[in-house]
Amino acid sequence: MSSSKQKLKKLLNAEATQHDPFAALRFRDYRLFTIGRVLLFTGSQMQTVAIGWELYERTNSALVLGGVGLAQVLPMIALTLITGHVADRRDRKLITLLSILLLALCSLALAVVSYTQGAIILFYTCLLVTGVARAFLKPASDALMWQLIPTTVFTNAATWNSTSFQLATVIGPALGGFAIAALGNATGVYVLAAIAAFLCFALTLPIKQQNTALSKEPISLKTLAGGAEFVWQNQIILAAITLDMFAVLLGGAVALLPVFAKDILHVGPVELGYLQAAPSIGALIMAVTLAHLPPLRKAGPALLWSVVGFGVVTIIFGLSRWFWLSLLMLALSGALDSISVVIRHTLVQIRTPNHLRGRVAAINSVFISASNELGGFESGLAAALFGPIVSVVGGGIGTIIVVIATAMIWPEMRKLGALHEYE
Repeated sequence: MSSSKQKLKKLLNAEATQHDPFAALRFRDYRLFTIGRVLLFTGSQMQTVAIGWELYERTNSALVLGGVGLAQVLPMIALTLITGHVADRRDRKLITLLSILLLALCSLALAVVSYTQGAIILFYTCLLVTGVARAFLKPASDALMWQLIPTTVFTNAATWNSTSFQLATVIGPALGGFAIAALGNATGVYVLAAIAAFLCFALTLPIKQQNTALSKEPISLKTLAGGAEFVWQNQIILAAITLDMFAVLLGGAVALLPVFAKDILHVGPVELGYLQAAPSIGALIMAVTLAHLPPLRKAGPALLWSVVGFGVVTIIFGLSRWFWLSLLMLALSGALDSISVVIRHTLVQIRTPNHLRGRVAAINSVFISASNELGGFESGLAAALFGPIVSVVGGGIGTIIVVIATAMIWPEMRKLGALHEYE
C-alpha cells in the first residue's frame, strides 16, 4: 500500500512539474546556461547585421553577401562526424567554453579587420574560423544542456530554448542596426558581440561538472558515424528530422522577402524589416505560450498538423497582395514552426542515450543548416525560373505533400503520444 502511495506521489509531482511554465528555469545551471545562450545569440545576430552592412557598403556585391552564410556553414557540414564524436568522448563543458572563447576572439579579429579596412579575404577567414567554433559548440553545448535537467522537464526546456533563440533573433538585428547608426560604423558592433561572448563564457564557467559516462569507443569510421546509424535505426527520430528539413527546404519564403516587399507588396525598407521580424515574433509568442501549457498529449499529430499549417500559411503569403495579411501569415509561419521545433527537439533528446547525444546533435544541426542554406538557394533558383509567387506557393504545396508522405511512410508518427512517455 505504501509503495502504491509513493508511486502516486511521484506521478503527481511529475505532473505538477510538467504544468509549471518555469520548470526548467528553476534549475540553477540550466538558468545560467540559457541566459548565456541568449547573450551569445544576440551578439551573433548583431554581428550578422554588421557583417552584411559593412561588406555590401564596401563591395556593392550580392555575391559577396551570399558567401557569408556559406563560409560559416561549410565547416559545420565538413566537421559533422568529428565534432559529434568529440562531444561524446571529451568534457562537454570544456568544449563549450573553448568554442565560446574562440567565437569571442573571432569577433575581436573582425573588429580589427573592420577598423583597418582589411581585405575582404580576411573577413572570410574570420567567418570560416567562426564556422569551426560553431561546429564544435553546437553538439557539445546541446548535449551538455540536456544533462543539466531531469527528463521530466525536457519539453519545457525545449520551449525555453526556442524562446531564447527567437528572442535573440528579434532583439539582435535591431540592436545591431541601432549600434551601426549610433557609432557610424560596424567596428563597434563586433566589439559588442565579443563582449556578449565573454559574458556567456563567464555564465557557463560556474556550471557544475557533470558526472556522466562518456563514450569510450576508439575513433573509427564506425564510431564517427554512430549518430547517423542511431538516427537511421530510430525511424521516429528520422521521420521528425526529415519532415522538418523538407518543410524548411521547400516552404521557406524568407529568402525572397526583399522581392515580395519591393515588387509585389510595393512597400519600403521599414516594412521589409517588419516582414523579416514577423516569423521570429510569431515563434517567440508561440514558444512562451507552449511553456505555459501542459505537455502535448498527441505530439505526433500536433507535429504533422503544425507543418501542414506552415505549408498553408506559406501558400497564402505567396498569393497575398495586402501587406498586413502577408505580415500575419509570416508570423503564423513562425508560430507553427516553433511547435514542430519543440516537439522535434524533445523527441530527439528523450530518445537519444547520453553517450550518443553529441553525435546525434551534430547530425541534427547539419539537417537544420543544410535546409536553411539550401532552402534559400532553392527559393532563389525557383524564383529565377518561374517567378517568386510560383516559387513560394509551390513550396507551400510541396510542404503539405511532404507531410502526407511522412505520415504514410512512418505511420507510427501519427500515433506518437505524450513525449514524456517515451523515455
